[in-house]
Amino acid sequence: MKIEFAGMTQKGGRPINEDSYIMLNSENDYCFAVADGLGGHGKGDIASSTATETIEKIFNSKNGTQADKLNIYFEESQRAILQKQKETNSIGAMKTTLSVLSIEDGWALWGHIGDSRIYCFRNHRFFWRTLDHSVPQMLVAIGEIKEKDIRHHEDRNRLLKVIGTEWEKPEYEIAQKPFRPRPNDKFLLCSDGFWENIEDSEMIDCSRKAKNATEWLNEMKKVVIAKGRGKENDNFTAITVWFK
Repeated sequence: MKIEFAGMTQKGGRPINEDSYIMLNSENDYCFAVADGLGGHGKGDIASSTATETIEKIFNSKNGTQADKLNIYFEESQRAILQKQKETNSIGAMKTTLSVLSIEDGWALWGHIGDSRIYCFRNHRFFWRTLDHSVPQMLVAIGEIKEKDIRHHEDRNRLLKVIGTEWEKPEYEIAQKPFRPRPNDKFLLCSDGFWENIEDSEMIDCSRKAKNATEWLNEMKKVVIAKGRGKENDNFTAITVWFK
């Protein structure tokens, strides 16, 4: 199958863009990642860019299995950010979310921490998405609120797990087994500044209008910008991956 992909990031209404993303390809291997540095803690832009730069170095080394490399992406990003905290006297003030989609020889495997999401759509329908490590997602799990309430919940920015805090054990999640995408399956990786301003149904509507990954991304971007107009909206970042 052919794989098309596109990515973008914008600072929205904020003075600094603390999001980072990366799209890597070597023969039949691909890696896509979105990282959202935590605003309000300072130096979030350094945290997110450190994560994506770390992933690029590991990807280019081509060592290990697909699952091995995913684990190393998160573990080495954590190590690099904690080291930078020490070097810059920024302990606890340099953090980021991280979502990574790896595709090797037609098999997809993913991992994430925080609330930057990975979505999968099949046959113009929602198929699955990663679950946020956040207070609102926890409230959904215990039945306090509904899934649709996450986007506008007052605690939507309270994260339970991120890179840049000390772990007793790894807090990121890796999918249990690889997934074999079908033709016309579509993936979306995005920061919360993106998914907060577009409903799942609108993501699908935009995909129906599009002929490729770039058009799909551009259609969704229009929705995000329109909904964020007049507000001090967050940085927003997204990557689309389309199996043809």
